[in-house]
Order: sequence, then structure tokens, then C-alpha cells
Amino acid sequence: MADPGESTPLLKNDQAALNAEWNRLRRAATAVAILTAPAFFLTLWRRNGWDLSWALVGTLFSVAAFRGVVDVVVNRFLPRPSLYGADREQLVKDQVARRQLWFWRRWVKIAIWLAVLFVLFTTLFNIGGWGKTASSLAPQMLVLGLQLPLLFLINFGILFGPLLVFAIRQMKGYEPGDADWGVRLSDVRGQREPKEEVSRVISLWQSGEEFERLGGKRERGLLFLGSPGTGKTMLSKAIATSFNSPFMTMPGSGFAQTFIGMDVIVVLLLISKARRLARKWGGQCIVFIDEIDAVGMRRAALGAGGGSGFAALSTGPGSIHDDLFYGPMGSLTSSGDLILETRAWREKMFASRAEGVSDAMPPMLAGARNRINGFMGGMGMGGGGMALNQLLIQMDGVDDPPFMKKFVANRVNNLLDALYVIPQKIGPIRLRVKPPKPRGEQIFFIGATNAPLDALDPALTRPGRMGRHIWFRTPTKDDRKDIFDLYLAKVAHEDELDTEKRRDELARITNGYSPSMIEQVCSMGLTYAHSDGRSRFAWRDIVEAMTTVETGTAVGVTYVPAETRAVAIHEAGHAAAGHVFMKGVLSTRLSIRMRAGSLGHHQAIEEEERFSSWRSEQVARLIWTLGAMAAEEVFYGENSTGVGGDVASATRLASMMVGTWAMGAGQIELAESATVLSVAESAEERDLIAARFERIGMQIMNRAATGSAMAPDPIASVLGDPGKKTAVARLLGQSFVTAFALVTQNKDAVEQIADTLIERRELHGDEVVELLDSVGLQEPVIDLRKEETWPKI
Repeated sequence: MADPGESTPLLKNDQAALNAEWNRLRRAATAVAILTAPAFFLTLWRRNGWDLSWALVGTLFSVAAFRGVVDVVVNRFLPRPSLYGADREQLVKDQVARRQLWFWRRWVKIAIWLAVLFVLFTTLFNIGGWGKTASSLAPQMLVLGLQLPLLFLINFGILFGPLLVFAIRQMKGYEPGDADWGVRLSDVRGQREPKEEVSRVISLWQSGEEFERLGGKRERGLLFLGSPGTGKTMLSKAIATSFNSPFMTMPGSGFAQTFIGMDVIVVLLLISKARRLARKWGGQCIVFIDEIDAVGMRRAALGAGGGSGFAALSTGPGSIHDDLFYGPMGSLTSSGDLILETRAWREKMFASRAEGVSDAMPPMLAGARNRINGFMGGMGMGGGGMALNQLLIQMDGVDDPPFMKKFVANRVNNLLDALYVIPQKIGPIRLRVKPPKPRGEQIFFIGATNAPLDALDPALTRPGRMGRHIWFRTPTKDDRKDIFDLYLAKVAHEDELDTEKRRDELARITNGYSPSMIEQVCSMGLTYAHSDGRSRFAWRDIVEAMTTVETGTAVGVTYVPAETRAVAIHEAGHAAAGHVFMKGVLSTRLSIRMRAGSLGHHQAIEEEERFSSWRSEQVARLIWTLGAMAAEEVFYGENSTGVGGDVASATRLASMMVGTWAMGAGQIELAESATVLSVAESAEERDLIAARFERIGMQIMNRAATGSAMAPDPIASVLGDPGKKTAVARLLGQSFVTAFALVTQNKDAVEQIADTLIERRELHGDEVVELLDSVGLQEPVIDLRKEETWPKI
């Protein structure tokens, strides 16, 4: 049976954090009281004329009283930590704090009663000697009664004011007609389904009375989910522009505060402002919380050691891009020369662009807050843990009736009931004040996050709160075409770019582009045209803009002719292998211009997006990756150092196939022989060929990275198993022999590709596809019995 003194680690962490917040607040209050004590001492001594010793005593009392008032006020509104199972030292500190609280709570009550009695006596009984005494003391007591609360007010302002003010400034309220972001619902492109879903909900928000009369219930909250750059904030701006009701915005980081309880105040102020706007404009207001994961993360993920929660939610590699993703463009190789757009690649690409949660406070004030946190020894509460609780309460929509109406109804009805003789009603006439109804303001919430749904607190995402989840996908080719239609209509361009062929081509070659990137390249294309003295930009301008946005301005280096040819042969090998073996994939770019450290690159895109792939498709990607090394072997009889990224990528992909997806080397197919072989002889021959594949694969295999105990490498685990290592080597050898046979049997065609690339230096879209189609590439016929089939490596 478990020890009753023990609690779960998560509970202990939460309570320890809450206890640390209390200690930090107490220390901060003491520090503020001491800092302002000299000013109060001078006020008593110099201004009020107190004796030096009495001024010191009064100042000491004011410091202690302020600390006591802080404890009383804070304890009234904030929860105390449970120290069940805590160590002896913490228990002793808590006992002292509780005695202090008891002492000052009693004296605060006494002070309030004394003040009330003093006012009553001086007002009602101002007679005789007592009246004269009270009259003589009244001015001094009045001055002190003003000075001491003023001191407390200043101290509270110093303690809470600056941080709270900047948090409140993050609340942006817009009444209809206050602002126009220039974004309409028609401007939100590439997200047709989310836009339709949001429009459906917004329509009910604006005029859903008939819907509710028929028994329906309007959603109180929407949650926008998706990678950064997919249009969540843009759609929110469109809603704010189109929704003829007040709209409030608040970043999730704005709820994070230094001291416990301040985040709750921020939430209450936010809701209060939203209610005021709703009352003014017909009873509705939308509150948009961007980066809501800053306040709405799963609370289990906020405990000490919990991290962000993403690691625990990971389900392991599901595509090659989970392990092979290099550089800003997500290349399959560390050298940056192979890029394949798939659905998984695009999700990974957009996720890699996610920025950290922005701080709502200015850098100087944020730095001061962090120094206070460190000095006070605070552990934090997950950047707004209490704010989440309060936000959930407000989302539930349990509204209070107006205070004065409730107060009057309560007092009048109590009085009438206490008289006994007045009945509740006489016939149909009611003789009591009707209970006031809650106000009819409707506060709707929209949250946006880049975090996965499972990382958010279930209490936030359940029905009745933010229960309607709107998913924003990364822009597909068709989505990008739709986005280009929007932005090209806004800038001057050549008529050629309006053709269906060019629009489709633009969508194909903009792998992984967000709407903002498409807008940028359209503007940059016009910049290039303007610098040449042209009023409209053309195809070449927007292509140059794309490559600049993706990989930086082309580096103006001049290769020596031999190296230029070698790079062209390398990239031609990739392009030829991909064109022949990767079915359903189109090449989108082929280049030998140095960008972002890569001497050249080949990009491609899946014609139809898939969620899974077959072994044959993964083998085709292996052949594509090793195509450049095969081309170097065919044309030069050796390979260069430029294949380092290729072989590392091929090794990892083959290891994932064998160790993760149960995909080994293919069956060895032997061409017909003039000599009839027995079953045993045929099996022996296949074993010899398999061993030859293995030797080639072992030479290709990259073993530079093996992981460590602190950062284990799953690839090293696969290659550490002798049987799986053999399977990986055979798979690599088989793929390389296939690529070698392709280049050998299509040497002239590969050379034509390289020559064109040397001449043009960079090809895009249809130019690449037409070139690869025109050279007549053929799938190789491989006879493993012939010696010329095998590369000499």
C-alpha cells in the first residue's frame, strides 16, 4: 500500500511551484516595502513633525503593515499550496506564514472597525470633552489616514503596476469601423474548407436566434490548428473586417506574469472589456487569442521536467522526411542538392518555420521580470497556469446578473419576507422583485496555435469551449495556384504569366511556399523588373525572385570548366535517375548555381499527394539519391567528395527501410542462361551475387554518425545488428548497381542533360521536364551475369 505521505510526482511539482510562487510574492512585497520606507520616514519626520524615534517606529510599523495587508489580500483571492508530505523546513515556514496571516487579518479587521467607530463618534457625538479630544485628534488621524493608504497604494503600484500595464496593453479592442486590415474573406486563398467552416459558424454567431429557437446551440469557441504560415491569423483579420461586431485580440504570451494571480487579473480585465464592447454593440464580441498554446498547454506538460509535451506525443518516424531533412529547404541530403515535395515534407517544412512564443513585454521590462524571477527563486507556473483556469470559467458562459439589480432585489425581498404579513403574491400579482437575469452578452472565442491538438489541455478543447477545431493544411499545388491568382492580380506583370500553363508551372515550382512567400516573390519580381527600367515583370524575374527567397542570392563564383562539368554531371545523374524510376513525380528545378552552400540541386514534386508509400517507391528514391555517384563513376571512373551527403542520406534511408518499415533488398532476378543450372547451382549463383551487392553496399555505407548514450541514433541501432546491416548493405548495393546501369546505358542522354545545364545553369518547371523527355532516357536492362554490369568501386 502506498505511503499516505506520498503524492504523485505531477501533484508534488504543481504544489511545489505554487508554494514557490507564494514565497516569491512575499519576498517581492517585502523588498518593495523596504524600498519605499525611507520616503515614508521622511514624511513622518520632516513633514508631519514626528519625533525621530516615533518616526522610526511608525516607518517600521508601515513596512510590517504593508506586508500584512499583502498577505491578507492575496490570501483572500488566491489558492494556498498544499504542503501535505512536504519536508520539515517547508512546514515550519508555512506555520510562521499562517501565524503572520492570522495576526494581520485580525488587526486589519480591528483597524476597519476602529476607523468606522471613530468616524461615527466624531460625527454623531461631537459633544463635551470627548468631542473636543476627538476634534483635536481628527486632523492628525485624517492626515495619517490618507498617507498610510497612499503609501500602500504606491507600494502596490510598484509591485504589480508596470508588468500588469504592459500585459493590459496587449489587449487590442476594435469597434466596428475602428480598423480595416484590408483583408476580406475572398482574400483568404488556399484554405477553402476552413473558410467555409468558419463562415458557417460566424453566421450563427451573428444571427443564430432562429437556430437556437429550433433547439440548436451556438459554438462558443473556434480553435485554428495548423503549421505557421498557413493563414490562421489572416483569416482572423478577415473575420474582424467582415464581422460587424467588436473584435478583441490578445497574444497568449500576454497572460504570463511574474507573480501569482496577476494572470487571473489579466483574464478578468480582458473579459470585462469584451463585455463592455458587447453591451455597446448589440451583445456580441469576438476575442481572438493568438498563440493560445502559450496559456493553454496541457497542464501535465507544464510540470517540472515535462518539457513542452511534444516529445511525449511523438509517434516515431512516418516518412523519410522525419529523419532526412536538412537545411532551410528540407533537403534529403546534407549537401542540400535533393528536394522532394511530398505532403510530409511540406508539413515538416512549415513546422520548421515556427517561431518561439513572443514575449508580450518590451525587452527591457521582460529582462527585469526574468531577473526578478531568478532573484526571488521562483519556479513559475507554466506561463499562465491560473490564467487557463480562469479562461475556462469565462468560456463556460456562467454570467452574473447586474450587481445593483441583484443587490436591490435581494435586500427588498429579504425585507418583505421578514415582515411576515406580506405574501409572495396576491392572485396573479407578484409582490416580490423578480430575480434579475444575467446580461445577454455573447462572448465568442477564437484561438490559433501551431502546436498539435494533443499538446493542448483537454479542458480547453472540449465541446462547449473551443470544441470546434478548424484545421489549416499546408498549401498544395492547387492551393498555391489559387494564391498566385490573388497576388498576381495586384502587381503589374507580363500577359504570359496569365496563361494556364504558366500558372500551373508557378504552382509546381514553388515547393513549400506560404501565402506570404508568394506575395513576397510577386513583389520582388516587380522590383527586378523596375531596376531594369520595365514596368511589368516577366517569367525570368519571378523565377529569380523565387530562388532568392528560397536559398539566397546566387553566389557570384566562377567554377573552373572541369568543376562546372563535374557538378553538371552530378546533378544530371540525379535528374535522370529520378525521371526514369520515380513514377508519379515531376522535376521542378535543376541548377548548378551555387546557393546557400550547395553547388547545385535537383527538386521534384509528387503529382498526387499520398500519406504512405510502397517499397518500390522508396527503392526509386534510393536510386535517385545514388544516381549522381553512379554518373561520376561512369564518366570519371571514380567519385568526388561531393557525394558525401548523398551516401549519408542513402544509408539512412536504407536503414529506415530495413529497420523501420521491414523493406529489404529485392529478389535477385537472373537472365536466361545458355547453360541449364540445377536448383542448387542457381541458389549458389544468387548467393554470390548477393554477396557482391553487399560488398558494394558496405563501401557506400556511411558510418560517420553513430549516436551516443545521451542522444541515441536509431540508424546506428539498425546498423549495429549484423543481420540488418547486411540487409542494408545489399539494398544499397542493389540500388547503386541499378543507377550505374541506367547511366551506362543512357550515357549520351545524361551528357546532353549536363551540356544543357552548363549552358543554361538553371532550369525551372516545364524546361526541366521537357529536357528530360527529349533526351530519350530508357529504363536499363540489367544482366547480373555480365561483368560490365558491375561498377568497379
